[in-house]
Amino acid sequence: MPEGISRVLVVGGGFSGMSAAIEFRKRGVAVDLVEIDPGWRSYGAGISLGGATLRAFRTLGVLDAFLATGYAADGVNVALADGTPIGTLPTPRIAGDDVPGGGAIMRPALAAILAQATRESGADVRLGCTVSAWREDGEGVEVTFSDESARRYDLVIGADGLYSTLRKQAFPHAPAPAYSGQGVWRAVFERPEQVSTASMWVGERLKAGVNPVSREAMYLFLTENRPSNEFVDPAQFVTQLRDLLDTFGAPEVRALRDQLGEHSQIVYRPLESLLLPRPWYTGRVVLIGDAVHATTPHMASGACIGIEDAIVLAQECMGEGALTQRLARFEARRWERCRMVVENSARLGEIEIAGGDRMEHAGIMRETLAALAQPI
Repeated sequence: MPEGISRVLVVGGGFSGMSAAIEFRKRGVAVDLVEIDPGWRSYGAGISLGGATLRAFRTLGVLDAFLATGYAADGVNVALADGTPIGTLPTPRIAGDDVPGGGAIMRPALAAILAQATRESGADVRLGCTVSAWREDGEGVEVTFSDESARRYDLVIGADGLYSTLRKQAFPHAPAPAYSGQGVWRAVFERPEQVSTASMWVGERLKAGVNPVSREAMYLFLTENRPSNEFVDPAQFVTQLRDLLDTFGAPEVRALRDQLGEHSQIVYRPLESLLLPRPWYTGRVVLIGDAVHATTPHMASGACIGIEDAIVLAQECMGEGALTQRLARFEARRWERCRMVVENSARLGEIEIAGGDRMEHAGIMRETLAALAQPI
């Protein structure tokens, strides 16, 4: 084991944080993971995943669990709002010839898979706990926790999400998350047998789609332009989502509209993004995932690049040189890929809001998917 990395603290029990715990434990490093939510809950409906994410799952060792619980398929069918087919967006089999090019799963289901793998790795998981303060010296970091306990670490990994407390402490002048001008609706439905892969319907100002998340279920997603980030009353979810779906003429979309009712599981989320300028580390504290590069979901790659961060960080921290050199190598490997996803996703949103050039939109998607297929 390289000098100086024997005990690591991961702050945040989301996808990126759990992945970091798993990868460092593989390398024999003692890992504590603290998560402020005592229930270790994961909110939301479905999450779409590209081939690069499935490749990352294979590295983590959770691909089989995902395939057993979620859903994987090849290609994305694209049509106009009235149902007229446009074509099929190919999804290369990046994770291997035996694994489809994309998929989806319910967020709580993916969180449960990663939580089980985290506990099985031997990481010490402490729930209802987070960092209150830390003090760094030449040999390590003394961390004080919200339960008033204190422990010493060689490295602290901030994976506490879009509204990261650790980011505010480590980089007090960091930019705040920015609202994109769009929100996304998600709802869960039973999966008809004929829905065997992801499909999208593209209108003038709205984009809707469905993706299977298991053998029994699928989720609907709909991107809506909203000039301001105002509160949406959950009591109005059904009515508002029905009205939005009513603008589509495609029979498949209208059928979903007709199924909506008070029983429906609906989630609305304003879309925000963040790209922290380099550096992403200070001393022995490094940030990963949404804490440094939160993206809108236009490329279905937010979870992907966060999980990849964890994999690359563990690889580089086990390399040679001083810790600052290893963290610099991590950042150098991650910066351009993460910048591309955040900025390209934001540009796709801008085109959708403006009703802009669909050829530019399609070109950005193709170029980004091709880049994501490259090794990390």
